[in-house]
Amino acid sequence: MTTDLYCVMGHPVAHSQSPRIHARFAELTGQHIHYLRRPVAPDQFAPGVQAFMAEGGRGCNITVPFKFHAAALTSHSSEAARLAQASNTLTFRNGQILADNTDGIGLVKDIEQNAGIELRGKRVLLMGAGGAAAGVLGPLIHAGPAHISVANRTPQRALALVARHQSLALLQNVELEAHALQGLAGQFDIIINGTASSLGGHPVPVDARVIKPGALAYDMMYGAAAQGFIDWALAQGALARDGLGMLVCQAAEAFFIWRGIMPPARQVLDELRAGLAA
Repeated sequence: MTTDLYCVMGHPVAHSQSPRIHARFAELTGQHIHYLRRPVAPDQFAPGVQAFMAEGGRGCNITVPFKFHAAALTSHSSEAARLAQASNTLTFRNGQILADNTDGIGLVKDIEQNAGIELRGKRVLLMGAGGAAAGVLGPLIHAGPAHISVANRTPQRALALVARHQSLALLQNVELEAHALQGLAGQFDIIINGTASSLGGHPVPVDARVIKPGALAYDMMYGAAAQGFIDWALAQGALARDGLGMLVCQAAEAFFIWRGIMPPARQVLDELRAGLAA
C-alpha cells in the first residue's frame, strides 16, 4: 500500500496542529498519508518546495510568511489563489505546482456552520492586508455581508487588496472600503484579526469602540497566540473565537483537493478542542 507524503511548510511550524489534523482525517477516511512539519528559512522557500517535491511529496500547506511566495512560485492557480495572489495549498502533479487557497472558505465555514453566525447583511471589519487577509477576502465577499472594511497599518496595502476585489464586491452588492487601522471609526458586527499582532504578542491594533455590543471578534490565530485578542474581546462584551475552527476547515478543503474525499471537519475540531483543553 502506497503512503503519500504531505507537509506544512513555514517559519515557524513547530506549533502547527496540521499534522495531527491530517492524520486524523486520513484515519477517518481510510487514506494512507504521512504528513510532516517542514520548517524552511525565510530565504529558502523555493528550494524547500523543490526539495520536498524531489522527495516524492504530493502537496503541502503553506503558512506564514510564505503565502505570497507560494502563489508566485506556481505553474497553475485556482480562481481563489489568483484573486488573493496568495496560496496556502500546493499540489504537485507531473512536475507541475498547482496553487489554491482554502483559508477563506475555512473561515466562512467556521463562522457560519460552527459558530452559527450568518455573515449575510452584516458589517465586517477585516484587520490586515497580508497573506492571511488576502486569502479570506474573496470568500467573505461571496458570503454576502452588507459592508466590509479592510484596515491595515499601511493603508496602501489595504487599498491594493480592496482594488483587486472591487469588481467582485460590486457583483455581490457588498460595500468594500479600505482604511488605516489608526483612527478607524464606525462599529462592526464581525471583527476578524488577520494581522500579525497576535503572533508577535502585540496589543490589538484598533480601538475597542469599533465593536458593536454582542459582536463576534475572531482571531485567525489559535491557542496561546490568540489569547490576548480573546481577552480583549471578552472585556468589550464581544463573542470571542480563535482560529482553530478555521484551521481545521481549511485543512479539510485541502484534504479534499489532494484526496478527493471531504473529511468530517466538525468531528475533528471537537476532538482537537477537547484534546487541547485536557
